[in-house]
Amino acid sequence: MWQLERLGSGCSPPRLLLLVYYLCALGDCLFVTEYFTRTPRKLNAFNSFASVELFHFNVPDDTMMAVWNLITFKERGGTFGDSCPNRNVTVYFRSGAPPVINPLYTSFPRDTVVPGSFAVTLTWTLPNRTTGAFNVTSPLPGDWFLAAHLPKDEGKISVKGLSEECQYLFQPQLIVQRLVGISVLYPGYFIDQMIPVHNRSALYKVFIPNYISKVKVQLVNCSTKNRSSDSCPVVLKIRARAPPVHNSSALDCREWNPCELDTLVPAWEQWYYILVERYLTNSNVYFRIGVQVTDCSKTNLSKDQSQPSSSMNMPQSFGTAMGFSLSETLSVASLPSLTQNDSHLHTSEDSIIYLPPTADYNKCWPIRPTLRNELDTFSVHFYVFFGPNISIPPDRAAVFAINLMPVLDSGGVLNMELKLNMSTLKGANVTVFGCLNHGMPLFLRDNSSLKCESETEAGFFLSVNTSANITKLRIPYPQTGTWYLSLRSLCGTEHGFEACPNVTAEVYMRAYLTPCINDCGTYGQCKLLRTNNYLYAACECKAGWEGWGCTDNSEAYSYSFQLLSTLLLCLSNLMFVPPVAIAIRSHYLLEASVYIFTMFFSTFYHACDQPGIVVFCIMEYDVLQFCDFLGSLMSVWVTVIAMARLKSIIKQVLYLLGAMSLSMALQLDRHGLWNLLGPSLFALGIMAVAWTVRTIRRRRCYPPTWKRWVFFLFPGTMIATSAVALYAFVETEENYFYIHSIWHMLIAGSVGFLLPPRAKPDAKVTPLKRRRGCGYQLCVNEHEELGLVDPAIISINSICTS
Repeated sequence: MWQLERLGSGCSPPRLLLLVYYLCALGDCLFVTEYFTRTPRKLNAFNSFASVELFHFNVPDDTMMAVWNLITFKERGGTFGDSCPNRNVTVYFRSGAPPVINPLYTSFPRDTVVPGSFAVTLTWTLPNRTTGAFNVTSPLPGDWFLAAHLPKDEGKISVKGLSEECQYLFQPQLIVQRLVGISVLYPGYFIDQMIPVHNRSALYKVFIPNYISKVKVQLVNCSTKNRSSDSCPVVLKIRARAPPVHNSSALDCREWNPCELDTLVPAWEQWYYILVERYLTNSNVYFRIGVQVTDCSKTNLSKDQSQPSSSMNMPQSFGTAMGFSLSETLSVASLPSLTQNDSHLHTSEDSIIYLPPTADYNKCWPIRPTLRNELDTFSVHFYVFFGPNISIPPDRAAVFAINLMPVLDSGGVLNMELKLNMSTLKGANVTVFGCLNHGMPLFLRDNSSLKCESETEAGFFLSVNTSANITKLRIPYPQTGTWYLSLRSLCGTEHGFEACPNVTAEVYMRAYLTPCINDCGTYGQCKLLRTNNYLYAACECKAGWEGWGCTDNSEAYSYSFQLLSTLLLCLSNLMFVPPVAIAIRSHYLLEASVYIFTMFFSTFYHACDQPGIVVFCIMEYDVLQFCDFLGSLMSVWVTVIAMARLKSIIKQVLYLLGAMSLSMALQLDRHGLWNLLGPSLFALGIMAVAWTVRTIRRRRCYPPTWKRWVFFLFPGTMIATSAVALYAFVETEENYFYIHSIWHMLIAGSVGFLLPPRAKPDAKVTPLKRRRGCGYQLCVNEHEELGLVDPAIISINSICTS
């Protein structure tokens, strides 16, 4: 869904977006409105990043405004959840990689840096629906990620199917307005331009390749109404990757007057947007604009060597401005005559003014690439050629490039380790400073403040020396693209840090990508998650440990508590020993075997199910869980069927059908309520029918004795009901250890009360008298026994014996 509109006078802004008007040189700009949406997803209470819902968007280039429409609504049982409680929804935004969030304010692992992100909290305005908006003016193009979650809940363990749960669904929508037809400037070329009286500004863009240490934007021959002016009535603004906006602060761009703008340490391989904005004038503004760059990649630059398409690595596909190619645009531009101040400009054969790039030999150093070795998902090692030990000369920096693949590598953790080789220092007080930065290298100079930052960018600072020769840095969810590591060795003196004479430091460097920080440690599990086609990893902590790497032990369980909870859950199954003894004594051998099966697998299942380090698994966890659930349900099934006192053949058939049906039900859904209640209610129905038939035939209540009702059936029923109530309504994550242990003891105790006594033969029914004579007859042919087999000679007589 998109529409194409024209910017200019007489064009009213759309109601959804605040539009900024530009003149894009040689004609009015056009903007395109595009719409993106994502499928609604159910939100979860926050426990770790593994419980959040992540959404991925892509913001196009030249976008002036991005508006995220955030829609949240409730559902309950497939209908509107008007009666559901209001729970705030928190949404995080970040460009380039997923946001690193910490809503519980837990501590991060050591040597971990936390990238910044935006956050929005949505409150409810309607009973079952709410909306919010997040506007970003002139957003960075590329990947944007949204993470949404509900507040942390009380940890109640709800039984699936007991009641209709409230679901909170979240759906983000993105509306962008991007400019088309922006004029492209080539570094070194100057062209004449004009801002008409009915326009406020003009917008251009220029591509900055690698190995550029400085970008200068110049406006010369500025005038109004074709007359020269001492003070040019315009303001220059420049910004990387996204167009600057009117009335923007110094955080977004920089303003100068007169019209000359320098950008030190520019971002490499990025588009720079230049805004020429008029002020205090109501007439046409004429000017000549050009971009001058300082190249430090070559020692000798000439006009032929510095063409934009070759040495400058300019992109081959620039697009066209308002339907004109760049060559056509430059050829029709009327350039005024050169003044004495412009004597250093050179005119090409096509009458295009060209200024060659200047060289800067002190701002850039050779950049060494790294070799990428992919081992697994988010498991990548970056090797330095002729490394891993690298030498840092005393007179210059050593720079290394680490390339992270787009989208693929942003869902892991970038790790950087430096170790100083003490044997190479020769007793000097050497400190190796490092700066890890995204997009362009930042170089540490002599006698500087030793800060890893520039006027527009900031990096991550590292250092190793004789007292601390090892340093580490972890960046969760790093931005993709090229990261640069600049290393410089300096010696500490009385006057600060200075260059080390005749000392070449050696550093062991290790750079690698992992799914999680330290594999989430002892008390965590690193999970690989997927949202649509995007993969990312996150830690899921256990035993009360929290944090991004499961290193925050402020709420952690102690070892004694873990041991106590494990023993309590396992030993509580010994309550099945009395029911087993009662069943064997009453000749319920099949029932006793089911109780033994349940006791055995429940014990080892809970020994394997513990969240801490007190864990013992005799087989796979899934097998133990299935056997535990099956044993629990079969114990209830065989107990109720035994209480019905059916004929042996019918009881055996029901036992077999119950085992097969329960196995199928557990395979479909092990946590459903009807897996427990369904078989139990069906068995109770069979028992009720059998008891009713006996009551009608005997014309007296069954079971016949009041002692059976008072001392066995009533206590057993109350104990079983209490166990179900605890399991369904009281059990939480905090009290699971002792509530579930009580559940074991109550269920086992109820079986001991409800299991019927041994069936006695009816005294009034006398056994049938045995018939006299042969129970069976065996006919023997005497002649065959004697070997006489000729029927024509000897007659055959048969003798019957019993």
